[in-house]
Amino acid sequence: MANIARFNVNALDSVFDDLVRGFFVRPVRFDAENSAPAPFRVDVSENDSSYTVRAEIPGVRKEDINVAINGNEVEISAEVKNEKEVKEGEKVLRSERYYGKVYRAFALAHEVDQNATQAKYADGVLELTLPKKAEVAGRQLTIQ
Repeated sequence: MANIARFNVNALDSVFDDLVRGFFVRPVRFDAENSAPAPFRVDVSENDSSYTVRAEIPGVRKEDINVAINGNEVEISAEVKNEKEVKEGEKVLRSERYYGKVYRAFALAHEVDQNATQAKYADGVLELTLPKKAEVAGRQLTIQ
């Protein structure tokens, strides 16, 4: 009678997976200095009279934030400045923080009353209150 050998298929699969896993997957290289920043996150809410925009822009001074409003278009830009302080005898092992300019632009459904807008910046969050411009009713022309 022949001897029967038993193979554990699950163990064989895991050996094969371990062998192939490194072959098809490229190693990940993190190069923070050349990577582009992810745009900052923005929440926009609306009520009957205004829009409220909250933008997360941590690590930026309020003097380095610019907001431009043109009709119904809103542009927010900021510059994160690199303020490295390396002490003598100390070396940086890893630096993942981004330094440079970030920018977001979007259009709203209604035009904004630029004279009544308000902006606050606290704890890394920019909050804009953008009142909607009152719609002007059309003028009826009389024909003479």
